[in-house]
Amino acid sequence: MTMKILIAFVFIILIIALVGTLMVTRKTDEKYSETTKKNTTNLTFIYVAVIFLSIIALGVYISFFA
Repeated sequence: MTMKILIAFVFIILIIALVGTLMVTRKTDEKYSETTKKNTTNLTFIYVAVIFLSIIALGVYISFFA
């Protein structure tokens, strides 16, 4: 009996999550392409910096511990 209640509870949560997702996706963003370009540029700079610092850290590690 409790298993049926739990399964029903999961389906209720699933339906609520689906309705919430659909409500959020109805909103449109007029400046989507502008913000996407800015975010992509920022992420690219972050990735370049992290890769560069990782290569330096790897070089330091190899020179001291290898």
